[in-house]
Amino acid sequence: MLDHELAKRYFQALHREIHFWHENGFRFNDVYVGGGTPTVLPKELAKLLELIQNLFQVSTISVETNPNHLHESVLGSLQEAGVRRLSVGVQSLDDEILKEIGRYAPYGSSEQILERLQATQNRFDTFNVDMIFNFPHQTSDSLKRDLELLKNLQVDQISYYPLMPSLTTAGNTSEQMGVMTFERERAMYQMIQDSLMPEYQPGTAWCFARRPAAIDEYIVDHDEYLGIGSGSFSYVNGAFYASTFSINRYIDLVGRGLSPITGYRPLGLKEQIKYHFLIKLFGLRMSNHGMQKKYGEKYRRILWKERLVFKLLGALTETEQDYQVTKKGLYFWVLMMREFFMGVNNFREQMRAGSRSEYT
Repeated sequence: MLDHELAKRYFQALHREIHFWHENGFRFNDVYVGGGTPTVLPKELAKLLELIQNLFQVSTISVETNPNHLHESVLGSLQEAGVRRLSVGVQSLDDEILKEIGRYAPYGSSEQILERLQATQNRFDTFNVDMIFNFPHQTSDSLKRDLELLKNLQVDQISYYPLMPSLTTAGNTSEQMGVMTFERERAMYQMIQDSLMPEYQPGTAWCFARRPAAIDEYIVDHDEYLGIGSGSFSYVNGAFYASTFSINRYIDLVGRGLSPITGYRPLGLKEQIKYHFLIKLFGLRMSNHGMQKKYGEKYRRILWKERLVFKLLGALTETEQDYQVTKKGLYFWVLMMREFFMGVNNFREQMRAGSRSEYT
């Protein structure tokens, strides 16, 4: 149940943190609002976005939401706030799967979700639907039906993530949905490719769009990013930073004019180059010139094994200008990014462990 008083204090702290980073010289031009349900208080979110646009030269605002928030009071508020891209977490259009993962009761049946998706079409420059594949009880027929329903709606963009439980949630996943394996993952991803392409073209390894559009993963377009809010992550000057997952501690730190960052992990040069290689090619293209400008010729020596192996596998092509992921290579980046995000999820669980009592 939403604690309105705590939510109000949290939004006030978000305002303070945004001022904090502005006063410390940070500038950014794209905003991505995600994690949890940021549209639960649309008026507060609109005020927050207004503050950001007053302080920074913002070109694009993207917001995540859930199917039960696709109604006029939320959508109208987001449009007025300048949101250009809306992403809705659907995950599945199979009612049995929705029940298994606990989304049927709070977010509605597949029929209700489809009606809301249809009503939201064409209200934003980009309307993205987040889906998940490789649920334990998901069949090929179920996945095929989901794909056909989304294609019939002609939504702008479809992001199909592989199921990525953390070590902590893997046990809960098994209890709720059955034992998860990766045995069918590649075949299901191939089905997604075959169904969506060429009408939909990949913008990342798991994001497909009917036309050029803003993609889900801001980490592809931006070498550095600043996370704001409790539980957020940043990547700046070759290091990862994590803000406290305790909302009460977050409010306290920001209220005292301090940074809420409580986790720090610097990357060595080799790690930075390999991270850049992973992320840029997740977005299907990596500039040779960009790598040389950032790291010099040493990046070629550091990445010689990766470049050779993926080229031999037919997953990667290389020219003077850039490296590009082939259609055959898409699944390799799905696999690697799945492992990367599962690692991030495990870290989140460790960070969140100390603050669980706040939410129980």
